[in-house]
Amino acid sequence: MAYRIIGDAAMLAHFAFILYLALGGLLAWKWPRTFWAHLAVAAYGLSISVFAWTCPLTHVENWGRVNAGRAGLAQEGFIDHYLTGVIYPADGLREVQAGVGALVVLSWIGLALVTRRRRARRTADARPPRHSDPVRRHPT
Repeated sequence: MAYRIIGDAAMLAHFAFILYLALGGLLAWKWPRTFWAHLAVAAYGLSISVFAWTCPLTHVENWGRVNAGRAGLAQEGFIDHYLTGVIYPADGLREVQAGVGALVVLSWIGLALVTRRRRARRTADARPPRHSDPVRRHPT
């Protein structure tokens, strides 16, 4: 039972990682400090795609599944097992990767624009109000 929980937890962590990879840049619009975590996740995800590394979560999931008496993941790994041919067509992996990459880049551009707008607003709020007509005092 414990091995099955480990395998399932690794599978859920995989899904969470991929979801955060795709949407974390948009979350940074609300919570800008999360940008750095998203940058690390995006860099890691890109390196896995470019260098064809196997994610450590795949090893953990396989270990848990096999020790629980279940079949391990295919050699291709998590994405091919759970997503390719299920969420998108089997021959569309590169297009999906490019789409996720574009979403990440666009979310970062949007974050830069949102951050610039917030800074301009804070700067404007910090300035003393400007009056076009000075207040004239009349002697009494």
